[in-house]
Amino acid sequence: MATRPNDGRLSLDALRDLIERDEIETVLAVFPDLYGRLVGKRITGHFFLEETLEGGMHACDYLLACDMEMDPVPGYRFTSWAKGYGDVCCMPDLTTLRRASWLDRTAIVLCDVYEDEGDALVAVAPRTILRRQMERAAAAGLLPMGGSELEFFILRETYESAHAKSFEGLDHFGWYVEDYHTLQGTKSEPLIGEIRRHLDRSGVPVEFSKGEWGPGQNEINLRYADFLEMSDRHVIYKQAAKEIALQNGLAVTFMAKLDERYAGSSMHLHSSLWSKDGRKALFDSKEGGVGAGGYPDRFRWWLGGLVHHARALTLLFAPTVNSYKRFRAGSFAPTRIAWSKDNRTVGFRVVGHGPSLRVECRIPGADGNPYLAFAGTLAAGLDGIERKIEPPAVFEGDAYQAEELPRVPGTLPEAIAAFEESELFTKAFGEDVVEHLLHFARTEQRKFDEAVTGWERRRYLERA
Repeated sequence: MATRPNDGRLSLDALRDLIERDEIETVLAVFPDLYGRLVGKRITGHFFLEETLEGGMHACDYLLACDMEMDPVPGYRFTSWAKGYGDVCCMPDLTTLRRASWLDRTAIVLCDVYEDEGDALVAVAPRTILRRQMERAAAAGLLPMGGSELEFFILRETYESAHAKSFEGLDHFGWYVEDYHTLQGTKSEPLIGEIRRHLDRSGVPVEFSKGEWGPGQNEINLRYADFLEMSDRHVIYKQAAKEIALQNGLAVTFMAKLDERYAGSSMHLHSSLWSKDGRKALFDSKEGGVGAGGYPDRFRWWLGGLVHHARALTLLFAPTVNSYKRFRAGSFAPTRIAWSKDNRTVGFRVVGHGPSLRVECRIPGADGNPYLAFAGTLAAGLDGIERKIEPPAVFEGDAYQAEELPRVPGTLPEAIAAFEESELFTKAFGEDVVEHLLHFARTEQRKFDEAVTGWERRRYLERA
């Protein structure tokens, strides 16, 4: 994909020059964990050039087998106390090297995770899972392109002040619904504008920002790219937004459902297929036979695969207990599985025309891991094309009221069951990866089931 001059991306020679001139002091070498968080090390620039480039960076393998609290979780085949929690080797992918302009004299690079002994990629690493599906698409002459529209709330808090309040009574940056409001946007522009500028300067090109449908809720949209590059941009965006907010004495949250009174935060996932060289949009009617509804065959089969596998896909779109509280009627989050043209009540919204024709999946929440969400989308879409799965009839009207339509899973256990029952992901991801992801999801549910919440204490402490 073409880049703009001075867009923040760095060649290795440019990095060497910047380090020699002391304009870059630190290289942040990172990889996404199962939640999509960036974990890794801050490496001195000269050491990165002298050692890390060739030998990689070592990290404990428990980072791919722990929960959000960094608790080593038993029951994983990949690693355990019995195996001693050894190392993995993280090799920098230099195509991802860019400035981290929001940090002082810092560059950032995404790593691929390899087994410590040997040259095999770690199968359960999220970036590997997506890479494998990208390789399947490439073998079929396809380049999947997409965008992830990510929403979040700004709080007039720091993460520390929210903790001191036990995360209750949090002060939103705004007090009324501000969807598209430019006046409220002006109030948050000191933060949002800074995030936009730093992303642009760091090789994460931004299209626009806007107010969203909640007090203090915002959306920043990035330029679309191939699925792997888009996922890399997505996780850098989340990290940068949190750190820039921190620098401004504020906090942002990508929780799927922050407050039961307001709409949740989504990760609307746009997808389309292009030729392997990225020059032809393969959903364009000029590039394939046109069938039912006037849509090209390849587009219909891709959409058919997504709709057919939607219930199983939901685990990869909505990974936490909180994720499922977002699926509420009248909230702009889907509750029913259907597709329609430019209809925000359905799970799959068809938008654009000609070369821009694409599918917007509205099921994923802002808490989703983009690598897993895009990998699942690609696996389902490719299956639709391979098996020529036709989508159901187009839906028209208010899908929230259409009780005849299949439902989006309403709880994490329901999504786990749908994912486990699907033969697609065992075939596409491999049995070991599916087992790993299921154990991860079941652990998330178990941790919630074991907790006693503030809601329970308020309700039952006196009156039970």
